[in-house]
Amino acid sequence: MSRRHIAVLDLSHYTRGTAQERARFISAWGEGLEEYGFVSIINHGVDQGLIERTYADLERLFALPLSVKASHDIPTGGGQRGYTSFGKEHAKNQKVGDLKEFWHVGRDLPAGHPRGSTYGQNTWPAEVPTFKQHSLALFDALDAAAAIMLRALADFCELPNTTFSDMAHQGNSVLRLIHYPPLKNQFIPGGVRAAEHEDINLITLLPESTASGLELLTRDNVWLPIDSLPGQIIVDAGDMLARITNGVIPATTHRVVNPPKHEDDVERYSMPFFVHPWPECVLTVLDSCVTPERPTRAPDITADGFLRQRLKEIGLI
Repeated sequence: MSRRHIAVLDLSHYTRGTAQERARFISAWGEGLEEYGFVSIINHGVDQGLIERTYADLERLFALPLSVKASHDIPTGGGQRGYTSFGKEHAKNQKVGDLKEFWHVGRDLPAGHPRGSTYGQNTWPAEVPTFKQHSLALFDALDAAAAIMLRALADFCELPNTTFSDMAHQGNSVLRLIHYPPLKNQFIPGGVRAAEHEDINLITLLPESTASGLELLTRDNVWLPIDSLPGQIIVDAGDMLARITNGVIPATTHRVVNPPKHEDDVERYSMPFFVHPWPECVLTVLDSCVTPERPTRAPDITADGFLRQRLKEIGLI
């Protein structure tokens, strides 16, 4: 029977540990993703104070008038930068919008960068002057931690060490800054904070949220609550990684449920970091993940082609 908790692993065992600690981390990291698609990481190198400062910015950001926030909605951007309003995004195959609003911060490219037109430009609210500094610093810290985790994953798969990290180097990754208002203030009949879904990308890094509600669906069809503690980052595998590994590593279904009782109806903030490849990267199933029992499932597609296909499915383009 599967254990009823996800593995909690120490990333410093991979970066600074003994040979035995490093080997144990690689094994437990890969096996944890194979079993649940989710692992919790400690000693990840992301400053706790930076996380807290960014959350403080989010409280000020989402308290701004809707007219101010809406002025940062980029209609042609597919929601990949700036503000997305409450209820606009819905999970794949769902008709009711999620009970959330969010702000996307992407890789901040200099003017004239060849990928600028593909990635789009960030937009910054003057009303929260520290938001740019803190969110970009958090983006960079999570990006660096993700690169280490992807190298460890390549080691687990017995691939060249940079196989996955090269895909994500300077990739179209996104820091999603989410506000879930109290339901007594905003509600859509039939809606939930985040309906069940799988992430689109390679891996997602999720620093601790400000309230509970995250659940994953286990292989035996049981919803398992997942809450990270301060100092932990929850990591989950997305559809792109599942595609590349031919389903060996699953993109696990997860959701954010509504508060069960009126007295628990608090605001919730979270900051998932979606690790994406660079747009022209071709998502090809690894030969090592193809067997007679598990034949190749998916044809080649570019990361940008796959992303745009999924953004249409969730109502952002």
